[in-house]
Amino acid sequence: METSEVRKRLLQTIERAKQQAAERRTRNDEAARAFGPLLDGIAVPLVRQLAQALRAEGHLFNVFTPSGSVRLMSERNADEFIELFLDTTAREPRVVGRTRRGRGGRVLEFEEELGAPAALTEEDVLAFLLKALEGFVER
Repeated sequence: METSEVRKRLLQTIERAKQQAAERRTRNDEAARAFGPLLDGIAVPLVRQLAQALRAEGHLFNVFTPSGSVRLMSERNADEFIELFLDTTAREPRVVGRTRRGRGGRVLEFEEELGAPAALTEEDVLAFLLKALEGFVER
């Protein structure tokens, strides 16, 4: 193959990679702007309400809000939690729910994509949280 052809195709690949990276950054910025109000206006207040209701039922959980996420963590074991965060590593940014809990000597960890931040509702977030809590309150 001619050197000029290899170089031409290499330059096309570099240009395409730069364009894709710029598009990905734009998508991630838009998702982060949509995730902020979802986190502050829906997810955090909902997780706080659940923590209070769980405490009233004798299940002790704390709420943590590290940057860009919300975590409902068991007081009995800091390695057991339910967390919502924005995952920007995939092609399309998505809100992900992560659940981690112990069962015997094993640690079970699950991740579930909830969807695009702009498309999620309070009902979507609550449905995920309640489903994830089943494993914690069945004991």
